[in-house]
Amino acid sequence: MEPITINTLRTFEALASVPDEQLQWLIDTCEERVLPEGTLFVKPGDPMVGPHFIISGEFAAFVSQSNSKRELGIFGAGVITGYLPYSRGKTSSVYMKVRNEARILTFPTERIREMIKDHFELTQALVHVMSNRVREFTAFMQQNEKMMALGKLSAGLTHELNNPASAIVRDSVSLREHLRLEPETFKKLTAIKMDSMQVDIVNDELFRVLAETDRPRLSLKEKTKREEEIADWLDRLDIEDAYDMAETFVDFNFKVADLENFKKNIPDAFLSPVFGWINTLLVTEKMVEDIQESARRIAELVKSVKTFTHMDRGADKQYADIHIGIRNTLTMLGYRKKKGNITLVEDFDFTLPPVKALIGELNQVWTNLIDNAFDAMDQNGKGTLTIKTEKDKEFVRVSIIDDGPGIPEEIRSRVFDPFFTTKEMGKGTGMGLEVVQRIVNQHNGSIKVSSVPGHTEFVVCFPING
Repeated sequence: MEPITINTLRTFEALASVPDEQLQWLIDTCEERVLPEGTLFVKPGDPMVGPHFIISGEFAAFVSQSNSKRELGIFGAGVITGYLPYSRGKTSSVYMKVRNEARILTFPTERIREMIKDHFELTQALVHVMSNRVREFTAFMQQNEKMMALGKLSAGLTHELNNPASAIVRDSVSLREHLRLEPETFKKLTAIKMDSMQVDIVNDELFRVLAETDRPRLSLKEKTKREEEIADWLDRLDIEDAYDMAETFVDFNFKVADLENFKKNIPDAFLSPVFGWINTLLVTEKMVEDIQESARRIAELVKSVKTFTHMDRGADKQYADIHIGIRNTLTMLGYRKKKGNITLVEDFDFTLPPVKALIGELNQVWTNLIDNAFDAMDQNGKGTLTIKTEKDKEFVRVSIIDDGPGIPEEIRSRVFDPFFTTKEMGKGTGMGLEVVQRIVNQHNGSIKVSSVPGHTEFVVCFPING
């Protein structure tokens, strides 16, 4: 095995401009080690030591999330890892395992002060390595946070889209089966002898009732009572399937008086087939309405996603109604509201003017804060989420309030720190509120938190005109 020389260290990009005497001092001070393949070199919680200079071989770095391993990268010859000068990190947050037999130089951490005092260029080079590492790790964690947020939104959309999509499939199958029964209805109709004036009156009366789209919402008691009245009326006239028809007629807001209007223009002998035909039309109409409603719901969700991501706009600040973004966020997280048995209180000031902002970025703020509120209230199995908007001179204030257990005083000052999280492994990256604060700062605003048991309030404040 060839000895490690100054020229060996010159192959490290970070050390290329460090004077020879400092590199020689580094070689003389370090311990050389050869690590077999499969060696677990570092694990989370281990004290950070080093720095380590990888001469040959490879290390795999990974984290554990949701009981699975997520690889962060492969580090080979020329990489400097471990503790670095001025680093505030004291313990490792990742695993590092030898992938191919590795040869490294390890600097004794206890001599870092000596390095800083007597070897300026070497220290400067390693500080530059540290700043690159922080930048790269922050970018990775921010991307991880976005992926976790995307996962939450995807789960929400899956729940929200599944219901109307399933309803469309179910109703379309029912409609097809229903239409197959039409020939029997047609046969009964062809035996009816009514003049054209009677037919026109029946048609006009039918479409008059159908045109009333503002149908009242009946309580279960009211609905049952009306169904019984109509069923009794139909039954007295020996109308077939009277009780099944009654339910359909009530759905379309028919009353006994409406049925009397039909009866006046239908010969008694043909009452049953005509009312059967009307019922068939109404059932078809109801199925089509249900399919339209489900399709409209899907279209609204897709529109919400488009507006939420703001993907039809540029990257510059735009004037927009802030309530649209908040409500779209609530749509995206609707499944969490249902699952958590959450009551929503919208205390919105609709006199607020349009706000100039990066709307897609602000939606990340609402997503993080509202999702965190849902997480907090999960512990109680229910809760109330209050969202308040108001104008404060030239600023807009948005308050997001939950009635969860609150944030303990000892950690309240740290909730905006990068990588700080109270969630279990795999459920939080610790970047959520740091990202929120960064976006709010982008908007020349502020975010504050106050919390006591039963009342946690995050207040976001930023200029209306951007």
